[in-house]
Amino acid sequence: MRFLLDVEQRAFVASLDAMLSAADTPAVVRDWSRGEHARGRALWGRITEAGVFGLAVPEAYGGLGLRPVELALAFVELGRHAVPGPLVETVTAAVLLTESKELVSGGTMATVAHGSPYALDGDAATVRLTLTPDGLFRSPGHGPVRPSIDPARRLTALEAGELLTPAPPTGRALALARLTTAAQALGVGLTLLAKAVAHAKQRSQFGAPIGSFQAVKHQLADARIALEFARPLVLGAALTLAPEDIAAAKVAACEAAYATARTALQLHGATGYTAECDLSLWLTKARALRTAWGGPEECRAVVLSGGDRRW
Repeated sequence: MRFLLDVEQRAFVASLDAMLSAADTPAVVRDWSRGEHARGRALWGRITEAGVFGLAVPEAYGGLGLRPVELALAFVELGRHAVPGPLVETVTAAVLLTESKELVSGGTMATVAHGSPYALDGDAATVRLTLTPDGLFRSPGHGPVRPSIDPARRLTALEAGELLTPAPPTGRALALARLTTAAQALGVGLTLLAKAVAHAKQRSQFGAPIGSFQAVKHQLADARIALEFARPLVLGAALTLAPEDIAAAKVAACEAAYATARTALQLHGATGYTAECDLSLWLTKARALRTAWGGPEECRAVVLSGGDRRW
């Protein structure tokens, strides 16, 4: 199976990369972690104008039609640049809600609590949903912010709200949530690898760059191989949208990103642990995405069973 991008897809990825590169996302992430959302909302508006969230919404509701491959490519870029906010949750909410148009055209930020009482960035979102076996609920507010392993992923408990529908069709929404999480993790891993390689070229030990040492080369090669093996799984899952393919992609991408994070941290030494080092913005995200929307054990069980029958 070929996964070469066409001209339009390459141009779309390049335009997102250029826009996010100019946005100084590390500064945006640090603001977001402190609860200062102004720059994050401005960036969010530009992402919405680029049509990212519209890739998950039918044209009848103001979207661009379901284009999962382009959506996955977009989320790889969002992960590469560590864009903060409930990105996956907004896509999920857009699919869950009947009137998705407000999320696409208005740049509305949404969050969804699923399988947990806590929702991501409930203090910033204007649409807050809770998905339970009893139905889909809209929450009017949220509780205090709860600490997370990734400071930019601010967790809040949602207040009880009105029932929107007792039995929403959740299959596609949950599939896209897991797919976009996998794509985002892949992007995070790619940046971690790039930062590790750059640091290995600059840092010297015993009079030589540490990147010239065979042990370091092997670590970086292992990280590169894991990420490159994950990439076709993510794109393949975007083509099929089969639960077992998406689960396999999420395991591969998230485990590759997490392993790359450990390698990058080791090569950076003590500086990698500090909040002042930009590397930390991607390190914590790799760990958080690993368990978001289904951890490794859950996803492996889906692959072994041939599909998640709960969807």
